[in-house]
Order: sequence, then structure tokens, then C-alpha cells
Amino acid sequence: MFNKLTLSALIAPLSLSVVFACQAEAAGFDAGQIKQINAGVLNVGYVDLGPKDGQPVILLHGWPYDINSFDTVAPELAKQGYRVIVPNLRGFGSTRFLSPSTPRNGEPAALAQDTVALMDALHIKQAIFAGYDWGARTADIVAALHPERVKALVSVSGYLISSQEAGKKPLPPQAELQWWYQFYFATPRGAAGYEKNTHDFARLIWQQASPGWKFSDETFNTSAKSLDNPDHVAITLSNYRWRQGLENGEQKYAADEKKLAALPNITVPTITIEGDNNGAPHPAPAAYAAKFTGKYEHRTFSGNIGHNPPQEAPEAFVKAVVDAGKL
Repeated sequence: MFNKLTLSALIAPLSLSVVFACQAEAAGFDAGQIKQINAGVLNVGYVDLGPKDGQPVILLHGWPYDINSFDTVAPELAKQGYRVIVPNLRGFGSTRFLSPSTPRNGEPAALAQDTVALMDALHIKQAIFAGYDWGARTADIVAALHPERVKALVSVSGYLISSQEAGKKPLPPQAELQWWYQFYFATPRGAAGYEKNTHDFARLIWQQASPGWKFSDETFNTSAKSLDNPDHVAITLSNYRWRQGLENGEQKYAADEKKLAALPNITVPTITIEGDNNGAPHPAPAAYAAKFTGKYEHRTFSGNIGHNPPQEAPEAFVKAVVDAGKL
């Protein structure tokens, strides 16, 4: 017969991993948690969790995902005393352009400047950055161009800074095949197809990028709503067309893009991450390790983890954020 002491002894060994496992199919952030603020050229929709005087952490999502990639990671970091900011990138969720005349530009430097503008609007001088896919590239750029704003960095797939010139170079056929959607977006048919089939397209990318992740319809549908943003298709097409040199960026970002084209080193303390089953195009860790010249670690997340580690392996992702801040 169990008494209270025996029951306590059985419960005590439950690790944090059990808690994360129970939250694996979290339903996303509540609408009431989304705040709005004018920052730069945008009115940004974002989540702000944790104590206002806590160490700021900025979590940046990828394409075609949204802030709900962090719906387990962000609350856990907040519980540990961090102030956690999770913004919708331009073209996602409730983020909107302030002016109809602003170009719907998806070039990487623009997304990075959006993030700096958000920090300024929230009076955040410095933060720990963590992201994947477009979010990792954005975090890398902020760390390279504005290292004083980045206390530490967690970057999935490592060093993702590139340039239009680099984008012109052909890759081996198997590598080119992985970028099929980039070439699709370069065509009028691709533009029309993505606009017509945005959700189905996103689901296919999720499946290809994370072949071992058995996400539920609820999980996908929660994020897919963010792709209904009126600027989403334009921003997506702009981003991938810019990479191939098929679209010019805005002049106000030209100086930043010139610096980025030199592939600058990242000097802030960094932990890079790769999933052991990432089906999306990504460089090998050995290819970019030398680009991180500060304190540095690389971690491979095992367990059939794909392209979206914060949602597929939230416990390990939280630990990486915490550890990066202590490097």
C-alpha cells in the first residue's frame, strides 16, 4: 500500500524531459499573448514572456514556420528567469508593414534590421539570440554586424551568411535538388502556385525538412495560420529570388549586404546545432566552425531530429540557450 512518502519518492525522479514530452503537442501561443509594437518599418506581432528585468532572449523562427516553434521553449526559459521575446518575422502572423509603399522586400539584411529595430523599440540593449532557418540567418547577421547587441548566439545549421554572388555558383546536382523550391519560386508558375497552395506547400516542406518528425494536424494548422499574412507570399518570393540575384535589394541595405558578402567572422559566444536527420539543405559543421572566432561549441541533436529543433527537441534547445549565455 502506498503512503504519501512512497508516492513522493516515485514522483521525485520525474525529470524535466517528462514535462517536455507532455508538452510536445502544445497548442501554440494564445492570441492574448501576442503584443504589437511599431518598430522600424513594421508593426511587429510578438510574444514577451518572463520578468521584464530578466536576461533578454530573442527567439527567431524560420520559413515556412512561425513563432509557435517556440511555444514550449519560450515558457520554459521564462520560468528560468529570462525575458523571452518571440517576434513574427515580416510576412508572418500579425506583423504588418506600416506603409503600403514600403517594398515587400525579403532580403536577409532587411530581416536583420527589423530585429535590431524591435530591440530598440523594446529598449533592449543586448540579448541572447537563438534561431533556425531564416531565424538563424537573421541572428547570424545581427551577430556579425552588431556584435554589441548579442550576448550569445544559438544557430541551427551554423553559419548561414551568404551573398548574391555566392548564390550564383552552381552546386552538385544532388545539392541543387534540395533547393527545388528556390528555383520554383523564380518562375511565374511558382509564384502563382505558392499563392494558391501556401498551406499544402508548407506542409510538404515540413515533411521534407524533418522526415522523422510526426507532427500532428493541430500543430501544423496552428502555425499555418501565420502564413495567411497578406505579405507572406511576396516576402517569400523576394527572399529566394534575391538569393539568386533575380531581385535587387533596397539601397538602404546595400552597405550591410556589402559587409556580409565578405563573409565576416562571428565573434560572440556561440553554440551551433544540427539535427541528426535534417532533410533541408544545410552545410556540414566542419565547413563553418572556423567562422566562429569567439567561445564556441557545436551540438548534434540525436533522436531523429530534423530542421526545427526548438519544436522537435525543446529540452535540448532550452539547454543550448542557457549554456550559450554562460560561455
